[in-house]
Amino acid sequence: MKGVGSISILHVVFLAMTVIGLKNHVTIMPPLLETAERDSWLSVIFTFILMFPWLFLLVYIHRKSNQEPLKDWLPQKIGKIGSNIVIYIIAIYLIIIAAFTMIETLQWVNTTFLPRTPRLILLAIYVVLCILLVTTSLQTIVIVNVFVLLAVVVFGFFVAFTNLQVKDYDLLRPFFEHGFTPVLQGLVFPASGFSELILFLLIQHQIKDRMRWYHFAIILFILAGLTMGPLVGAITEFGPAEASKQRYPAYEEWGLVTIGRYVEHLDFLSIYQWLTGTFIRVGFILYIVTDLLGMAGDHRRIWKMVALPFFFICLPLMLLNEHIFLQLKGNYMLAGTFIFFFLLSIFLMIVAFMSGKKGKKSKADTQDTESGDT
Repeated sequence: MKGVGSISILHVVFLAMTVIGLKNHVTIMPPLLETAERDSWLSVIFTFILMFPWLFLLVYIHRKSNQEPLKDWLPQKIGKIGSNIVIYIIAIYLIIIAAFTMIETLQWVNTTFLPRTPRLILLAIYVVLCILLVTTSLQTIVIVNVFVLLAVVVFGFFVAFTNLQVKDYDLLRPFFEHGFTPVLQGLVFPASGFSELILFLLIQHQIKDRMRWYHFAIILFILAGLTMGPLVGAITEFGPAEASKQRYPAYEEWGLVTIGRYVEHLDFLSIYQWLTGTFIRVGFILYIVTDLLGMAGDHRRIWKMVALPFFFICLPLMLLNEHIFLQLKGNYMLAGTFIFFFLLSIFLMIVAFMSGKKGKKSKADTQDTESGDT
């Protein structure tokens, strides 16, 4: 379906680097380090291997749905009532995911550089900014992402290479220090991020070309690299024991950056990385919600039906004790996200498969009828 949508495959890759990359780069690191410690990087490698066959499931759904919008394709296959139930469940869960990202970012902002600023004010400002992005279009989100991602990538390589002077790669050994069990327990955390690749099926009608398996494979490889970078950095710079105790390992790595004897305290650059990543991630996820509900571009409905629910879901999460929030995120939300998206992919595969069989049966019936008439 050439020329179907408005964004290219390259734009999809860039979006994945920001939207999913923020989660894999920041959010999953504390629980992963706490669970697998020294061997947490092995969990990422094994997850990459195990998730690779799942990509062909996404390709199958993408091909069978003929790149149609999900809100149009599902009613044809399972009926209007069934499709509405599925779409609203997806929309609600996406809003919850965006809320967790928002609150985690605001907790970091409040803890690190704005401790005296009320979180409610920060929440209101950031929600307004994200919704303003949502009310534009996917092309606008993509363009903004390209501009901010360039600096994010540059800063990422900068901190990685600058901290080579303090890294000790011997800290990665011994492998399987506590056996294979911690590595297996840690698989769910990177899988939670990788499974979000299914988000791009929800906007497939806005992608110009059909996505192939190698497109998904390239994105998965990049995401694995984005996960491995700060993870290995935290272990080799702080040691597995200290890294597993840190609340924001990726941010703490910036505290070690020095250039010569006189240039240090460059951790303010991480503020740009995290805030822009959250801005794009939350904006993109909420845009998918508006597209699923058929209100993309309708400013008034977006403010009423997306902005307000999003704000009121964020409020109770913001009032939670930080320790409880971390436990909720690490023990339930990350695992729940993987399970939700994996089950969603299985459901969509079944719908695609059954619709294909029905199509063949109806075609055969038509041929038999024509033969009988003859």
